[in-house]
Amino acid sequence: MAVQKGIDKWKLKRWFSILAPRIFNEAIIGEMPANDEKAAIGRNVVVSLDSLTHNPSHAYTNAVLKITEVNGESAKTKLIGIEQVPSYIRSFVRKYRSVSSVVVPVASKDGIRAVVKVIVVTRGRTAHTKIVGIRKEAEDFTRLYFKENEANAAISAIIEGKFQADLTTKIKHIADLNKVEVRKLELANAA
Repeated sequence: MAVQKGIDKWKLKRWFSILAPRIFNEAIIGEMPANDEKAAIGRNVVVSLDSLTHNPSHAYTNAVLKITEVNGESAKTKLIGIEQVPSYIRSFVRKYRSVSSVVVPVASKDGIRAVVKVIVVTRGRTAHTKIVGIRKEAEDFTRLYFKENEANAAISAIIEGKFQADLTTKIKHIADLNKVEVRKLELANAA
């Protein structure tokens, strides 16, 4: 019986350069194989945020990008989320500390909807009433911040840490805080 020789499917694939979104200056962040342009559109790509911003303090943050269009050999992306690496969150959630987390659905000034997940860690054990107060203040501040700013400005503030610093200033009167972080940002209908 003769052995059938097949076609190597990897040789049929084309390589596409992945471009970062406009907020990150559309730099080339990598390559990916696909059979054709239609097969590439809609894929999600997870990239470390420090490779986009060239800031080593973003090493524990991942950016989730979605391929929206392909022109020739380049694939354009849009940002659909930012999330902290779980080991980074575990590093500051320790024994004898209180944790307050809040999930806030928001809409920006320009109509972009998102879900922001904020985590607040106190320096020591804190009374439940204070944790509830921290959660309420964080939720109100997050909603108001996105309502007053456009999506790109709010996302840039989260990436740069300005949002977290402003939130810390707003809630530090309730209890001594160790860390305020945006654990996850999920964009629903980003442009």
